Amino acid sequence: MFNFIKSWLKYSLKTMLLVTILVGISTAGWTSFSYAALPSGNAITDGKALLRYALPIDNQPVRKLQASLEDISNQLRANKRWSAVSRDLSQASRILDKPSQILTSVPAERQPQAETWIADLKSGIAELQEVVKNKQKDPILEGRAKLLNLVTLLEESMVTEFPFEVPAKFSNLPQLKGRATIAIKTNKGYLTVVVDGYSAPVTAGNFVDLVQRGFYNGLEFTRSEESYVLQTGDPEGKEVGFIDPATGKYRAIPLEILVEGEKEPTYGITLEDAGRYLDMPVLPFSSFGALAMARPEGNVDGGSSQVFFFLFEPELTPAGRNLLDGRYSVFGYLTEGKDILDKLKAGDKIESATVVQGIENLVQPQAA
Repeated sequence: MFNFIKSWLKYSLKTMLLVTILVGISTAGWTSFSYAALPSGNAITDGKALLRYALPIDNQPVRKLQASLEDISNQLRANKRWSAVSRDLSQASRILDKPSQILTSVPAERQPQAETWIADLKSGIAELQEVVKNKQKDPILEGRAKLLNLVTLLEESMVTEFPFEVPAKFSNLPQLKGRATIAIKTNKGYLTVVVDGYSAPVTAGNFVDLVQRGFYNGLEFTRSEESYVLQTGDPEGKEVGFIDPATGKYRAIPLEILVEGEKEPTYGITLEDAGRYLDMPVLPFSSFGALAMARPEGNVDGGSSQVFFFLFEPELTPAGRNLLDGRYSVFGYLTEGKDILDKLKAGDKIESATVVQGIENLVQPQAA
């Protein structure tokens, strides 16, 4: 049976440096999760934002629009810098004054809808500028969230095709050529996750396929570590992963990591083993509810059905080059249900998992 390493972090503050120390105790079947993290500055810790930035698009105006709106929450946390919030909104408005620069990346057949979203963004920003004058944090954050949802739709409309070819040796595995949304009903409430096939098509495809098969229905969360991980996906019986009924064999999923600036993922080797210590994955372990593939110790390509949620705690596992990054495949993020995920422990149960959006992006292996 796969078990997570029991880990805990001890910190000491020396002058102005926070030193992260891991003490790890090895348990059977798991790769040691030794990790540390460098000070991260303004590392992105919101799963929805990370998913937006992971979209395979190249339109600088819409990225600047997104960044301006994302920054509002940073300014509100930093002693409520109202003038900076106003500047963010003004910058976003100026970008929208030149819609043609955004529309140039949108296919012609999608441009009428994109124009509607741009108009809604423009009016929504004007409304939010009035709200800022009252200096009320919650209405501003609510308005920002609605605007960013429109930005997500606008950015998604720019994606016209899957950006790379998955290596032929993985053609026997399901692949997700896009994204999918999964609703997970647990005994303590609902979780919503978005899995990203643009960054991890094999890992995400495997998960969506298993969800579609009902594999996770009724499974328990088998391991939990406070402020660290919550694991599930171990089927009843002696097996530790999914046995494909079509082949009668264990379905093994390769380690799959897309690095920032690269066009396709790296397979079968950790970034650490490849000597790529400064490279960052497009999908990092920097958000509460990052969803990743578990794997047995010593076998980077031995994952199957077991997955874990990373319970990101910024004071214990600071974002930014956490050494889990590049060692395990993140393939999605929790987008709704943070309070529920925070309550779940070992022994709690997944009552059902359902693909609610994006099943058309799942590509099954072709029969031989």
